[in-house]
Amino acid sequence: RRGMALVAKRPRSPTGEDALVAKKSKGEEKEEHRTSALLAPIMLLQGHGGEVLTVRFDPTGKYLASAGHDKDIFLWEVYGDCVNYGVLKGHKQAVLQLQWTFDGTNLWSCAADKMVMFWDAETGKRIKKFSGHSSFVNSCCCTRRGVMIGASASDDGTIKVWDPRVRNAVTSLEESYQVTAVELSEDGNRVFSGGLDNEIKIWDLRKEEIELTMSGHTDTLTGLRMSPDGQMLLSNAMDNTLRVWDTRPFVEGSRCKLVMGGHMHNYEKNLIRCAWSPDAARVGAGN
Repeated sequence: RRGMALVAKRPRSPTGEDALVAKKSKGEEKEEHRTSALLAPIMLLQGHGGEVLTVRFDPTGKYLASAGHDKDIFLWEVYGDCVNYGVLKGHKQAVLQLQWTFDGTNLWSCAADKMVMFWDAETGKRIKKFSGHSSFVNSCCCTRRGVMIGASASDDGTIKVWDPRVRNAVTSLEESYQVTAVELSEDGNRVFSGGLDNEIKIWDLRKEEIELTMSGHTDTLTGLRMSPDGQMLLSNAMDNTLRVWDTRPFVEGSRCKLVMGGHMHNYEKNLIRCAWSPDAARVGAGN
């Protein structure tokens, strides 16, 4: 049934978050620590009518947005029965990426229909529909503080910056190849992009020019994500590596500080994203 959450058979811990689940073993009780307040260790969210391509937690961690081939954006509660409390409709083709605003009240989305949309996550209403790209919009992001702006990257080889108060793009940056991933800096003055040329470019939005190019990946970039402190950039690529880059203005030695492998991209060539944990101690990527 649409929006129904299926709960794993393991019973809920009697005391909620960080609860102790007692188990009998050879006449003795063993205590097992739960690491979250989820109703069960694994929750299955059902309702989408096609492949899910993007999932994002809101800043509080209490809500979740998901979207994909069925063109709809589903909003879920993370705790309890993981209720599907909203469905946002408007895109005409597969939704490729979602991004919550820093206060959790709005949502950005981009899709293969060449559109970028800005939503009210509380009412479910679309606030803005941005047109300007001439091909698939692969990635979108937004600022983490200050003035709310968004950025998008497309197969048309452009990166566009959007202000919800303005109808058209406030900035348009052109690349030579399709752009598959985009991310804004902490202060919103720089934008990071990656694409088919295997390079990460840092753009100065005030000058509208490339400030720096970071090389190291040997295949198409699929995901970019700034660290919680706004200093390090995580990148994922089809060369099956995750890399951590130091984006501060002055860096000694190589900007690539860490290379990780183990996850795989396959023949489908999906745009597999990447993410940081809130404390920046861990990173993750799809496989």
